Amino acid sequence: MAKKKAEEAPKSEATKYSDKDLKEFEALIQEKLAQAKSDLDELRQSLSHEGDNSTDDTSPTFKMMEDGNDTMSREEVAQLAARQEKFILSLENALLRIKNKTYGICRVTGKLIPKERLRLVPHATLSIEAKNKQ
Repeated sequence: MAKKKAEEAPKSEATKYSDKDLKEFEALIQEKLAQAKSDLDELRQSLSHEGDNSTDDTSPTFKMMEDGNDTMSREEVAQLAARQEKFILSLENALLRIKNKTYGICRVTGKLIPKERLRLVPHATLSIEAKNKQ
């Protein structure tokens, strides 16, 4: 009877990615992180008007509509910068999970997140199955 139970046990599926796979994901994340940081720097520069040689500060202040548009545009850039900071933090957390060898494991189901999903969303912590249940 013990032999029958051993035969009935399902084949165990992988519970973590190999070191080779983790290295591949780490390279992908490092690349995305560098690009994200570069994009964030550009957003910050546009917010601070760094390198801006315009004459906006010397022009008359009778252009209320344009000032409103400028304010709205600055708010949109600030929101983009905040989202970019959140994305960078997510990528950095993914690097920590790689270091801890917990990368690619769904935090709800405990199963491996498919490689295809991780290549598209390298900071994912949920499988599609868990994401759809949310």
